[in-house]
Amino acid sequence: MSAGLAVDDAAWASAWRTRAPLDKLLLCGGLVVCALVLPAWPGGVLVALTAVVLALGPARVPARTFGRAVRWPLAFVATGALTAVVSVDGGGLGWAPDAAARAGDLVGHSVAGGAAVLLLATTTPVSDLLPALRRLRVPAAVVEVASVTYRLLFVLLDSLRTIREAQANRMGYSSVRRSYRSSGALAAAVLTRSFDRARRMQEGLAGRGMETGLRVLPEALPSSSRFLAASAAGLGALLAVGLLA
Repeated sequence: MSAGLAVDDAAWASAWRTRAPLDKLLLCGGLVVCALVLPAWPGGVLVALTAVVLALGPARVPARTFGRAVRWPLAFVATGALTAVVSVDGGGLGWAPDAAARAGDLVGHSVAGGAAVLLLATTTPVSDLLPALRRLRVPAAVVEVASVTYRLLFVLLDSLRTIREAQANRMGYSSVRRSYRSSGALAAAVLTRSFDRARRMQEGLAGRGMETGLRVLPEALPSSSRFLAASAAGLGALLAVGLLA
């Protein structure tokens, strides 16, 4: 199972699934703000630890799923940190004068913010999140594009799995040369199917005269004053410790 599907499954099975999406948005949004405004040490580390503890503890997100989901963001952060500490001048490549400090700040803020976003992703299904964004008055076009992209993502992943299994059954990955060739054909076929499916969906909606977004009846999840109070207290404590330490 891919990391994307595992995250979606974890969100549906999370112990926080029945909590109001706006409550979780406020908590995770507050953690992201803390990750941005607090120094990487100790503020960023505390934010990241808080997000991980909440995900694996009260939210009951499987540690394996959370670990798999964080791999690619960590790889992206590592690449960004490497490019940030390298300087290019007339003499060639070299390390920036404040390379260690710059790398530490970048990694600290990025990991903390990423952990907060993953806490939201692994506890809140997209079908709950989109109605919450509408209530926050996010532009309807933005919400609709996110909804269509979410639906097409599963089509893309299903096409990717089907085509790759067919290639593997035909010994398409039995050697390095065949693997390169099969990977290229896989990418081309998946992109072609994705564009074709998107075009057919657009034509179908246009044929039905749809000019507004798809109307659905969201599940009513009551807000919890205790959860909001605990979130506010926790965020205040993080800000106090991070700024005073």
